[in-house]
Amino acid sequence: MQSTLDRLIPYKGWKLYFSEVYSDSSPLIEKIQAFEKFFTRHIYLYDKDEIERKGSILVDFKELIKDDEVTNLIPDTANELRDAPEKTLACMGLAIHQVLTKDLERHAAELQAQGGLSSDGETMVNVPHIHARVYNYEPLTQLKNVRANYYGKYIALRGTVVRVSNIKPLCTKMAFVCAACGEVQSFPLPDGKYSLPTKCPVPACRGRSFTALRSSPLTVTMDWQSIKIQELMSDDQREAGRIPRTIECELVHDLVDSCVPGDTVTITGIVKVSNAEEGSRNKNDKCMFLLYIEANSISNSKGQKTKSSEDGCKHGMLMEFSLKDLYAIQEIQAEENLFKLIVNSLCPVIFGHELVKAGLALALFGGSQKYADDKNRIPIRGDPHILVVGDPGLGKSQMLQAACNVAPRGVYVCGNTTTTSGLTVTLSKDSSSGDFALEAGALVLGDQGICGIDEFDKMGNQHQALLEAMEQQSISLAKAGVVCSLPARTSIIAAANPVGGHYNKAKTVSENLKMGSALLSRFDLVFILLDTPNEHHDHLLSEHVIAIRAGKQRTISSVTVARMNSQDSNTSVLEVVSEKPLSERLKLKFTINMLGTYSDEFGNLDFERSQHGSGMSNRSTAKRFISALNNIAERTYNNIFQFHQLRQIAKELNIQVADFENFIGSLNDQGYLLKKGPKVYQLQTM
Repeated sequence: MQSTLDRLIPYKGWKLYFSEVYSDSSPLIEKIQAFEKFFTRHIYLYDKDEIERKGSILVDFKELIKDDEVTNLIPDTANELRDAPEKTLACMGLAIHQVLTKDLERHAAELQAQGGLSSDGETMVNVPHIHARVYNYEPLTQLKNVRANYYGKYIALRGTVVRVSNIKPLCTKMAFVCAACGEVQSFPLPDGKYSLPTKCPVPACRGRSFTALRSSPLTVTMDWQSIKIQELMSDDQREAGRIPRTIECELVHDLVDSCVPGDTVTITGIVKVSNAEEGSRNKNDKCMFLLYIEANSISNSKGQKTKSSEDGCKHGMLMEFSLKDLYAIQEIQAEENLFKLIVNSLCPVIFGHELVKAGLALALFGGSQKYADDKNRIPIRGDPHILVVGDPGLGKSQMLQAACNVAPRGVYVCGNTTTTSGLTVTLSKDSSSGDFALEAGALVLGDQGICGIDEFDKMGNQHQALLEAMEQQSISLAKAGVVCSLPARTSIIAAANPVGGHYNKAKTVSENLKMGSALLSRFDLVFILLDTPNEHHDHLLSEHVIAIRAGKQRTISSVTVARMNSQDSNTSVLEVVSEKPLSERLKLKFTINMLGTYSDEFGNLDFERSQHGSGMSNRSTAKRFISALNNIAERTYNNIFQFHQLRQIAKELNIQVADFENFIGSLNDQGYLLKKGPKVYQLQTM
């Protein structure tokens, strides 16, 4: 009886998509027919084998609502999709299923005719369940607006992936065997929630107890993965003082593994509710729900993970340029001093500091990685790291923030409120399943971008977390049985104040920052900014500040660059052979103060101060002192010294330094001595 009924249904896949019985008067039929016509018209865009293999088809929402025939047959397609998403998506799925089935049947009939076989027997064509995935959906909904009234609606969200769970099989149909008569039935589990059948399918049997058969062929499972999306931090709509909102999304079938932590994605899907965690005890046993999103499509705007549609074009966050933009780009490109223009366009509010801005601009462009694939050579990173050290109030943080805002992917953190795991990777336990999930920190989120760290000197013991990320460009993790390595190909731009407020020329960079030479050696550019009194420079600076405050755009000298009709527009300021140094060529009208890391307080070059600005200022004194300590330690078999003992030894050796405490502190920073307690130091055996 059932099979004869099935033959009468024109849609072979009706039972795959709809639970209700087929009827010709169903309002769904005209929708299915409208979508069928749409897909038939666009069938040349799609690769049919690919659709069948993946089990999904990408549908452009903008094309769908622009299509005249669809809008004639279904007047408000957008509203239908928003308010009744499951039915509409099922209609789309069945439509493409029908189109493919007919196409295959026609193809099979042609082959039979060629082979000279009789075509009277009906060809069996089985097309699998195909999901319609709608992308380019508008409008985008803000995460803060997703409340109870969105339940069951179709929405699009944009955010950053912060957590990804493991992929697990989720059961959608379970086979149960009746304990009384042994009849096996396949019972659907909606949304994967486990429930038992109520009666046996055999009419004579009254069995009420059933056993689940997990290994039966009637048990159907699908890939399932849960991810957590956080609203974008750069949104202007973000209210102050709030933790960024997050929402869980569930990915099934071919959507799993389409994103990793740190990706910026646009997710479209249906808002559903789930029971609150069983563990949480709410007052008076209230029935609480949590909103989550059942994802229908994901557009990933990062790297190679972008899903390409059948015609080969990528559906990511493609940057669109208008004709006006193109003309502006051409005009900039024809600029004679192009590098000068770029440098002076970066953070124009801050006056001067051309070389620092030049360094930041070059860090934004980045270099190219060498020998990445050659196994016989050590790969050389392509991302430069920059350290800006200097007196307070010179606009270091402003320039840092400007660089992070200009970068397409920029993360800005402040050193004194950052933890090690917040920079690298956190391992957190998933509340529902109990397995561990990785949460990406600032360096992983800034992958292939820029990470700006302000107040770098106040980070305490977090510096070790940066060592691997800065040179190997990856973060290795071995915690709680999870051993993995995550990419962190990021340029680190750090700003730091010297110890004691002002930069002391008598000390090296390492002593001014109390930072080990291992970390300092990883910075490719170290800028030292000094606030030296200079009447001419200060006069220009005060003019600049007043001009900005007064809002007179024309008088800001460091922003406007006079444009001349250049004869040779393809040469850069860096290529032109000139007698002037770079700092002079980048200048507009004025005295920058840069201090070489080699020169001491008298302006003399002292190459004992070590290559990377680390090392010690009074090296010979320190060497004498340490060798004396070594002798004493060998003689007495004791390498722990009290502070007063150290002072006594220095007096005996006739070592005279201005500040003995500071001298011992610098030995501690350099790793000669290790502070074991209050005024107790251990000599590290040399």
